[in-house]
Amino acid sequence: MDPHDLDPRDHRLSHKASQETFISLVQLDPEPILDPYQEDGPDFDPTRDASPSDDAGEGGSLADSIHSLRSSGSGGTAGGIGLNTTTPLGLSGSGHGAIYYLTRIQRYSSYTFSLFASLHLATTSVIPLLARSVPASESYLLLAREIYQTPLSEPLLVALPIVAHVGAGLLARLLRRRENLRRYYGVGSDEKTHGLIAKPTARFLRSGWPRLSWIALSGYCFTAVVAAHAFMNRGLPLAVEGDSANIGLAYVAHGFVRHAWTSWAAYAALLGIGCGHMVWGWAKWFGVSQGAGWALERHTGVPEVDRKARRKRRRRLIWINVVAAAATA
Repeated sequence: MDPHDLDPRDHRLSHKASQETFISLVQLDPEPILDPYQEDGPDFDPTRDASPSDDAGEGGSLADSIHSLRSSGSGGTAGGIGLNTTTPLGLSGSGHGAIYYLTRIQRYSSYTFSLFASLHLATTSVIPLLARSVPASESYLLLAREIYQTPLSEPLLVALPIVAHVGAGLLARLLRRRENLRRYYGVGSDEKTHGLIAKPTARFLRSGWPRLSWIALSGYCFTAVVAAHAFMNRGLPLAVEGDSANIGLAYVAHGFVRHAWTSWAAYAALLGIGCGHMVWGWAKWFGVSQGAGWALERHTGVPEVDRKARRKRRRRLIWINVVAAAATA
C-alpha cells in the first residue's frame, strides 16, 4: 500500500497506547484513603482532646465523646452510632420524625373517608342513574344512612377522617417549612440572624414553604366544597327546620329545578375536584403518581432512553386522568 494514499484523519493512525502518553495510568499506584478518625486508622489518637465548641462541656477526649454517643441511646442507630431518637411527638426508639407519622395519619384517614364516599356516591349517583326514579332511589339512600349517619358512625367515618386528613397535611406543611427555615435561613440557631430573618418581613413570610403540589391544591379546594355541601344539606335544614333527617334526593332535585346553573356548577365542582383528588391520592399511595407527567424531570442524554421514559410518564398521566374522569362521570 502506498503511504501517500493513507488518510491522515483516520483515527487509527494517530492512536497511542496508554503507556506511551505523558502520564501513563500504568505508572499510577493509588492507595485507599484512610479515615484518620477511624479506630483502626494510622492517625487515631484516643487521648487527643476534641476541639471545643460553643455548646460543648468542659473538655473531654474524642474517645469519651465517641463512647458517650454510642451509649447515649437505646433506640435506633444513625451511622452506626446509637442515638436517642425521641421525636417531637414523644415517640422514641422508632427513628421516625413527626412528619412520618403525620403522613401515615393522612394515608389511613383517607381509607376511612373513601369508604364513606363510595357508599354516598353509590346511593346518590349510581343507583338513581340506574333506577331513573328519585322516589325509587330514596330507600337506598335511607338504608345507607343507617351505616354512615348514626351518632357513632358519622363522627368516625366522616368528621374525624376529614379533620385528621386536613389537619395532618397542614401540620406537616408547617413542620417542613420550619425545617427549611432552620436549614437554609438559620432560624432557630443561637447565632445572630441577619438579612430577611432578622424580622418578620413579607419576604420572610413567603420563604421556606414547600412546593404546593396539584394534589394538595385540589385537597384544599375539595375541603371548601365539602364544607359548602355539608352546610347546604345538613347545616341549613338544621337551622331552619331543626332537623335534617328528611333531606334526601327530592331536596337536591328541587335545588336543580329552582337554581339550575348554581346547582350544576356546585355539583360539578364537588364531583370533579373530589374524584380527581381521591384518584390522584390513591395513585400517590400506590406509588404511581410519582412517575406520571408530561415532561421528563431528568434527562439521561441518551435519546432512546429519554424517549421511552417520556412515553411511560405520559402513559401514566393519561391513565390516571382517565380513571378520574370516569369516576367523575
